[in-house]
Amino acid sequence: MYVFISILILIVCVILGLIVLVQNPKGGGLAANFGSGNQFMGARQTADFLEKASWTLAVVLLLLSLTATMIIPRGNSKNPQNSELQNKIDNVKQPAVDFNAPPMNQTPQSNKQPAKKK
Repeated sequence: MYVFISILILIVCVILGLIVLVQNPKGGGLAANFGSGNQFMGARQTADFLEKASWTLAVVLLLLSLTATMIIPRGNSKNPQNSELQNKIDNVKQPAVDFNAPPMNQTPQSNKQPAKKK
């Protein structure tokens, strides 16, 4: 199902890109090719159609993206054998930590008293 929605997202993106490229922000574009205002799909109707189509496709793209996020395949957390990464994490041996050891950048202090001068 995830692959199907991903393909739909790609198709909607391509169509939306083509519709946006056909439009001209100053009223030209595909609508400028129709000179007569009396035609069925005249200049104003074409511009309105392209604007509605771009808004509709943008909403469809948003909904498909949200749907894909909800159904994205994930590993099963109850069964770590399915996750290769989880197996690698489980196999890593953690070093033992000695909290009584001195820090690495200091030498151990001796318990000897400094020698007294005679």
